[in-house]
Amino acid sequence: MPDGGFSRLTVGDLDVQGRRALVRVDFNVPVQDGRVVDATRIAAAVPTIKYLTDRGCPVVLMSHLGRPKGKPNPAMSLRPVVTVLAEHLGMPVTFIPEALGPTAEAATAALRPGQVALLENVRFYPGDETNDPAMAQALARHGDLYVNDAFGAAHRAHASTSGVAAFLPAVAGLLMERELAVLGNLLATPARPFLVILAGAKISDKFAVIRSMLGKCDILALGGGMANAFLAANGLEVGQSLIERERIPDAAALMEEAAAAGVEILLPVDRVIAADLKAGIAHHTVPVDKIPADMAAFDIGPASVEQIAAAASRAGTVFWNGPVGVYELPEFAAGTLGIAHAVAAATANGAVTVAAGGDSLAAVNDAGVARQFTHLSTGGGATLELLEGKPLPGVECLASR
Repeated sequence: MPDGGFSRLTVGDLDVQGRRALVRVDFNVPVQDGRVVDATRIAAAVPTIKYLTDRGCPVVLMSHLGRPKGKPNPAMSLRPVVTVLAEHLGMPVTFIPEALGPTAEAATAALRPGQVALLENVRFYPGDETNDPAMAQALARHGDLYVNDAFGAAHRAHASTSGVAAFLPAVAGLLMERELAVLGNLLATPARPFLVILAGAKISDKFAVIRSMLGKCDILALGGGMANAFLAANGLEVGQSLIERERIPDAAALMEEAAAAGVEILLPVDRVIAADLKAGIAHHTVPVDKIPADMAAFDIGPASVEQIAAAASRAGTVFWNGPVGVYELPEFAAGTLGIAHAVAAATANGAVTVAAGGDSLAAVNDAGVARQFTHLSTGGGATLELLEGKPLPGVECLASR
C-alpha cells in the first residue's frame, strides 16, 4: 500500500529477539470511578506488544493519561489500565508506580523475556511536555530499543514521543505502521471519487485541513456547527445556532476554491432544531432555510444524511472526522449515527473507509458498525495534522526505510 512518503522502519525490520523494548503507547483512555470505560486504544496496542513478547522481549510500556500538568495526580494514574491490558493480552502486567528513577529502572531491568510492565503516567513529570533531554535520556534507560506505537500522540514533540529516539534505535510499532500506510494512501493515491466528511463545532478548528483536502478530494461534505459559516456565506439565516461570524468570509473563500478545483461541496439541507441545548427538550426537523430566529440547529436532518449517504455509495474512498450534531445528547445524535451507517455501507460497496476522532469512533461503536470500516484511526489531532501536511514529531524521529 502506498504511504505518501511516511514509510518508517518497524519492529518487523529489526532483529528484536530478547531485546528490552521501550514502547510508547496511547493509553489516554476514559476512566470513571477508577475503571476504564472505553478500551479501544488499549486493544489497538495489543498486536505490537504480542509481537514483541512472542520474540522474547521484555516490554516496558509508557503512556500519558489526561493533563496532570507535570504533577502526580491519583485521578490520572495509569494503574486502572493494568487489569484491562492484562485481560486483552491474556497474561500478567506489572505496574510500576514511577516512570523515572532508580526504583523504576531496577524494576524494568528485572523483567524476564516475554514479561510486560507499564510505567506510571509520564506526564506526572514536567520534563515530558517540555521535551527535556534529561528526561528523555532517563526514559531510554528502560530499554534497548524504542518503539513508537502511539499515533494519537505523534503530533507532540515530547520526551516520551520523540525525545527518547535520540538515545535508542527508534522504529514504528504495528499500529503506527498501519496508521501511516492507510492515511498516507489517502493523500497519495485514494480510489476515486474521494469523499471527505468533516464536521465539528467551529470552522477555525478545521479550516487548515479543509483547505488541504480541497486539493485532494472530489466531494467535501460539511456538518456540525462549522457548517453554519458556509450556510451564512450562501445568504442563509441560522437563527441562534453556533456560528463564527468572523469566519464567514473564510467560508466563502473556501467555497470559491472548491469550485475552482472542481470539488463538490455538500452542505446540510435540513436541520434538527430546538430552543435550547438540553436533554429531553422538544425538537423537530426543518429545511435549512426555515430555521426560526429564536431557534438553533443541533444536528443535521434525515435528508442531509441521505445526501451524504448517496455520495458515499458512489465513493471509492471515504474519510470522516467529527460529529455532525451534538452527539452527547440522544436528541441530536441521529445524524452522526446515520453517517456511521452510511460510511459503513460504503465499505460493502468496495470503498476504503476511514473514521477518525473520538466522537466519530464513539458513533461507529455505538452504531455497531466498527468491523465494517476499513480503518478506525486512533489519532484525533495527529490525524488532522498529518492530513494538513504538517510533520509529526513522533514520526519524524523514527528511522526511515
